[in-house]
Amino acid sequence: MYRPDMNEVVGRNDLLLLTLDTLRYDVAAAETAAGHLPNLAAALPGGTWEERHAPGNFTYASHQAMFAGFLPTPAAPGPHPRLFAARFAGSETTAPGTFVFDEPDLPTALTVLGYRTVCIGGVGFFNKQGALGSTLPGLFAESYWEPSFSVASPTSFEAQVECARRLIAETPADQRLFLFLNVSALHQPNWFHLPGATRDSGDTLETHAAALRYVDRHIPPLFDALRARSRCFAIVCSDHGTTYGEDGYTGHRLGHPSVWTVPYAHFFLEPHPDGPAHESSEDPA
Repeated sequence: MYRPDMNEVVGRNDLLLLTLDTLRYDVAAAETAAGHLPNLAAALPGGTWEERHAPGNFTYASHQAMFAGFLPTPAAPGPHPRLFAARFAGSETTAPGTFVFDEPDLPTALTVLGYRTVCIGGVGFFNKQGALGSTLPGLFAESYWEPSFSVASPTSFEAQVECARRLIAETPADQRLFLFLNVSALHQPNWFHLPGATRDSGDTLETHAAALRYVDRHIPPLFDALRARSRCFAIVCSDHGTTYGEDGYTGHRLGHPSVWTVPYAHFFLEPHPDGPAHESSEDPA
C-alpha cells in the first residue's frame, strides 16, 4: 500500500481515523468482493482491504496502541515503517516519512500543533461514564458520546455521522481537523441489522456482515462533509476482530486468528472541485 510522507500531510491536511470496532478481516474482504460495500470499495485503494494484524485483541488495548502510533501491522514479515510514532529511542519502525511527535499520544500532539482534535465515541470505552470510559476520550480536546451512539442502538452510525457533520461544518476553514470516530455498529449486539433476525437468534457472522452493510450505506455523508471542507487523509480500519463459535470461542480479548486479523486502508479524500477547500500555507511541523 502506498505510504505518503506524513510530514507533508500533517499540518496541511485534515485527518480522519475511523475504527470499525470489532470488524473481522474475512467478513470485510468477502463483503467487498461480493459488491455489497460500494461506498467503502470506491474509497479503498484498488477497491480492496489490506490484511493486517491488530495491535490489541480488544478495544481499550488496541486504541491505546493506535493513539501512540501503532496502527495495525501488515500481515507479512517486517519491519514495516509507521505513519505516526512517538519519539522513542531504538524504534525500528520509525522511518523518514514517519511523523514523529514528542507527546505521549497522537491526539495530544495534534492539539499542540493547532488541530481541532475531536473524538466521537461508540463502544463503552468511549462513553465517559466513569474513569475508564473517560481515559481514551480524554486524549482529545473535545469528545462526544450519547446513548444513540452505543452498541445497543440500531441507528448508532447514522447518529454518529450526523454529529460528525455538525462538527465538521462548524470547524473554521483555516483550522485543521483531526476527527476520530469509533463505529460501534459491528460490535455485539448486531442481530438487529439483519432483516428477520431476532434477539433470540443472536449474533452471527451473517448479522456481523449485515452491520457492515449498514455502515456502508450511511458513510457517504461523512466522506462528503470532509471532502467539502478540505483534503483529508483517512485511515479506516478495525481495532480487532471477534469470534462466533470458531474453535469453541465466542467474543474477543482472546488469541484467535479471527480476533487478530483485521482489515485496514488509508487514502486521501480529495476536495470537491466546486466545494470550499483550504490548504495551509505554513510548513508542517
